[in-house]
Amino acid sequence: MLKLEHPLSRVTLIAPQFEELTAANAAGFKRSILDLIEDGHSRIVIDLGQVNAVDSSGISALVGVLQRLGLRGEMALCGMSEKVERIFTLTRMDRVFPIHSDADGAVRALAA
Repeated sequence: MLKLEHPLSRVTLIAPQFEELTAANAAGFKRSILDLIEDGHSRIVIDLGQVNAVDSSGISALVGVLQRLGLRGEMALCGMSEKVERIFTLTRMDRVFPIHSDADGAVRALAA
């Protein structure tokens, strides 16, 4: 997983470096992000550009991160493939998460 922090906006950009966010890796992925939140990162963008498939465990991990942030922070998703975006639409998760086409737009939205 690649983590970058934009120096002026204090937005943490996370880019998972795996093709699937599924039961096989969702728990570890979630734990890594929860560790960042515990370290004080409160504005998080997750770039799903490398992710080609997401299952219910992957969505659950993202929801768990959002719940942990609560009112103390913000989270947005970006870079979804058509397939992944379709999954978020079918599950209505597109109403839960702010979704942007690219990382720049997502970072700008959270930095505002």
